[in-house]
Amino acid sequence: MKRRTLIAFSLTTVLAAATVTPAQASQIGTVSGTTAANQLKLGMSGTSTQATSDLTTLTVKAQDPMTGYSRDLFPHWRDASTWGWPVAPNDACNARNAALYRDGQNVQMSSTCTNLTGTWVDPYGAGKYNAASDIDIDHMVPLGNAWATGADSWTTTKRTQYANDPLVLVSAKDTLNQSKGDKDPSVWKPPNTSAYCLYATRWVLVKKKYNLWVTSAEKSALNMMLGGC
Repeated sequence: MKRRTLIAFSLTTVLAAATVTPAQASQIGTVSGTTAANQLKLGMSGTSTQATSDLTTLTVKAQDPMTGYSRDLFPHWRDASTWGWPVAPNDACNARNAALYRDGQNVQMSSTCTNLTGTWVDPYGAGKYNAASDIDIDHMVPLGNAWATGADSWTTTKRTQYANDPLVLVSAKDTLNQSKGDKDPSVWKPPNTSAYCLYATRWVLVKKKYNLWVTSAEKSALNMMLGGC
């Protein structure tokens, strides 16, 4: 019985190690909160002053029901140059890989804009990673939130524009993007508090550009975050 227990323990230990090691392997360090937050400036031309002003102009009301919502109603990862991205590094990129190229350092890729290698800094948690598989492309204002605050009435063309817009897309650690889900800033904020200002700035600029409304709780959270700029 003791021998069987020992074997079982050994197998459990080996399996646990095999599970944990790959998940940790691509994090190669951390950066300061401010350095990480500055990633949110990539693809964004507006300022916190502009966002603070824009926030006062956004309609405030409750979200629409999520009835009928599907991510498939927002065609995403379409041809990058068609939807506002520079042709560089080549004209084969979809919006996802164009965002990885823009947001990474020393990024290399195939002639078809696939198999990207490089390093990426996560603005939400301040980790540094060397595997593109650990990076999600976050829609700053999530697709579900956009749907519930105005996008449910859009055409497919406008939803496609939104889902592939350089302003809307941000490279972030996959687990933090998944934690965020469709939540607005009254429910979810980046663990990196140094990112609050730029996160709220970019959120408001997206809502303003696409004429999306905010809830009262969302507006209060955004005002708080912008107040620290």
